[in-house]
Amino acid sequence: MNSASSRARTLKTVGALGMAAATAVLMTGCGQSPDSATSAATSEAAKVVPQKQTTSPSASARLTEDQQERKKVLDATKVTFDDAATTATGEVAGGKLVDLDLEGVDDDDQDQSPSPTGSGSPTGSASPTGSASPTGSASPTGSASPSGTGSPSASPGSEGPIWVAEVAEKDGTVHTVRINAVDGKVIEARVDADQDADDKKQTADRLAQATQTPQQAAKVATEKKKGTVTSVGLDDNDGKGVVWQVDVVGSDWKKTTFDVDAKTDTIVREETDND
Repeated sequence: MNSASSRARTLKTVGALGMAAATAVLMTGCGQSPDSATSAATSEAAKVVPQKQTTSPSASARLTEDQQERKKVLDATKVTFDDAATTATGEVAGGKLVDLDLEGVDDDDQDQSPSPTGSGSPTGSASPTGSASPTGSASPTGSASPSGTGSPSASPGSEGPIWVAEVAEKDGTVHTVRINAVDGKVIEARVDADQDADDKKQTADRLAQATQTPQQAAKVATEKKKGTVTSVGLDDNDGKGVVWQVDVVGSDWKKTTFDVDAKTDTIVREETDND
């Protein structure tokens, strides 16, 4: 009996120990319940959630002041260079175009009349589009005062953007013709009062050397860079003949200036203004 009783007590003890072990295992398993695992995973994921990215527009995407000015004037311009040239020359019997400039587009830059040296690569493509109204501008390059005593209007004003042309007679006498760039009407046409004999001779000599027309030069320039012609002027090529200096504004509102040989229609210089 004693021996059996001892064995029974031993078995009870082993059973109790087994139950305790099973309970411990069960509790451990409960500690890794799906809810706990999900909570732990969520906690870990929270540590690696990327911060929200906030980016501001690139500085290169913003238009410079010059580009904004070009856009405003060109968006309001309805009369093309070709049409303005035809209108201007029609105001002077037998006249030839010497200079045609869209007032308000980089007039200050053109006043510097850079020499046709060096080169730069043109940029941009397609003609500008959009809509806006023009704002202030400086006086056009190479054109005389449209009034007897004053200088040209500093801005297109209420009449809108203006094409300012210089058209020369055979003897070199230059006439200034101002054309509304919205409706194409002539605002003013008059003989420049500030010319002397030397000025007239220089103009006549340059025109005699220019066997290619300004329209042909504009075509050459726009074939190289798609865009809108804003200025064409006859200029000296450092004593190596004459060139048509053509300004073209592309869809990026940057201006490229081309010097096109007035005899051969070849580009001898090009430079892009990135401002």
